Amino acid sequence: MKDKPTILVVDDELIVRDSLSDWLAEDGYNVSTVKNGNEALKLVNEKDWDVLLVDLKMPGLSGLDVLLKVKEINPNTPVIIMTAYATVDTAVEAIKKGAYDYITKPFNPEEITLTLKKIIAHQKLVKENILLKDELKKRYYLGNIIGKSPKMLKVFELVKMVANTKSNVLITGESGTGKEVIARAIHETGNRKEQPFIAISCAALPDTLLESELFGYEKGAFTGAVNSRKGKIEIANKGTLFLDEIGEISTKTQLDLLRFLEEREFRRLGGEKLISVDVRIITATNKNLELAIKQGIFRSDLYYRLNVVNIHLPPLRERKDDIPLLAHHFLEKYTLENNKNIDGFSPEALNLLIEYNWHGNVRELENVIERATVVSKENLITPQNLPDNIRGKKPPKFAGVSSLKDMEKHYIKQILEETNWNMKVSAQKLGIARSSLYRKIKEYKIHTP
Repeated sequence: MKDKPTILVVDDELIVRDSLSDWLAEDGYNVSTVKNGNEALKLVNEKDWDVLLVDLKMPGLSGLDVLLKVKEINPNTPVIIMTAYATVDTAVEAIKKGAYDYITKPFNPEEITLTLKKIIAHQKLVKENILLKDELKKRYYLGNIIGKSPKMLKVFELVKMVANTKSNVLITGESGTGKEVIARAIHETGNRKEQPFIAISCAALPDTLLESELFGYEKGAFTGAVNSRKGKIEIANKGTLFLDEIGEISTKTQLDLLRFLEEREFRRLGGEKLISVDVRIITATNKNLELAIKQGIFRSDLYYRLNVVNIHLPPLRERKDDIPLLAHHFLEKYTLENNKNIDGFSPEALNLLIEYNWHGNVRELENVIERATVVSKENLITPQNLPDNIRGKKPPKFAGVSSLKDMEKHYIKQILEETNWNMKVSAQKLGIARSSLYRKIKEYKIHTP
C-alpha cells in the first residue's frame, strides 16, 4: 500500500491544530501537530515531511523563524505560512524567504485541499524527475551516449567491442543523431583515450584546403605556405582521427585517403619524406554510400576500407524510450549553464516531447530543451515553454508555392532568415551538410536581404 503524504501542522492554538488535523486526515493525509517552533524543528530533523503548515505569529520562534530554519535543514520541504494578519508585506516577506504559499485565517477547507494537492503533485513530479536522473546516471549511459532503447543498447555493445581494436569504424545515421558523440565514446572507452581525438568536418572545407588539413604541407608547397605545418593525420598520431561527412569528399581526396589507409604512411603536400603514423580512423556520414558507389561518386575500395565495422545510429523517432533520458540530461546541462532552478518536466510537456517526430533528431531535441530552459519562469518545464510545432500548432503556409522545388526554396530561405544567415545553424536545422546548403542557395538563387 502506498504511504500517505505526511503533513506537519505548527500552531500554538489547540483548536487550529485539531481542526486542521481532522480536515487533512479526511483528505487522506498522515497528520502530526505541534504547538511551537522548537518542537517542529525537532521533528523536521528526525524525518522528511511532504508539507509543513506553520503559523506566522507564535510565542518563541515565529513562523518566519521556523521557515528559515527548515530551509537550512531541508531546502526542498514546502512550507505554507498561516496567518490572521494577511497583509501584502507579510505575504511577500514569507514568499521571498522561501515559503511555498500562505493561507489566511479563518481557513477555507477547500482552499487548503487544493493547495496541498498542488504541492503534493509537484513534489511527486520532483521525486520522479530525481529518480529518472539517477537512473540515467547509473544505467543508461556510456561515455556521453545516452539511451535505454534496444537499438541504443546494441550501439553500446558495438562501441565496447571496437573500443580497444585498431579497426576502422564507419558511423551512419541521419543528421543530428550524434555520430561524433559515438566516435568520442569509442575513443574515450578504448586504450587510446589518453591520446589526441582530432575531429574534422569534410563538408566544411573546400577540397584543396581539406587535403592540406589532412596531410599538412611543407614550406613553399603553395603560395602562402611560409612555414611547414603538420596535418590532422599527423597530429592524431597514437590517437583517433574522426572524419565527419566523409561522403562529401572529392574523388581525388578519396584516392589520397585510400592510399594512406593501405600504406599507413603519407607525404605532406610539397614534401618528399614518407611519414608513418599509428592512428585510429573513424568516419561518419548521413549519406547512403552504397548508392553513391552505384552513382560513381564514391570509391568502393575506400568504402570497404572504412566500413570494417559499421555502427548505425537510429533516428530519435525510432527510439522514443530514450527521449525522457535525453531531455533530462539536456535540462541538467542547461539549467547549470544558465543558473536556473528547474526540477524537471510536467507530464504534459514530457508527453509532447515523446510524441513529436524529431526530424532534426537529438540535436533538435537539445536545441528545444535549451530554449525551454531559457524561457521558463517556473521550476518545471511546461507545454508553454515548448515551440509551437511541438505543441501541435501548424506552421504558416507558404504563399505562392506551385511545386515541391518552390516549397523547398521557400523553406530554406525561411530557415536562413530565422538564423540570420548562419550557415552552420541553418544546415543543422535543415538536416543537411553545409556544402549541400551552399549548393541549394546557388541553385535556387537565394540572396541575402
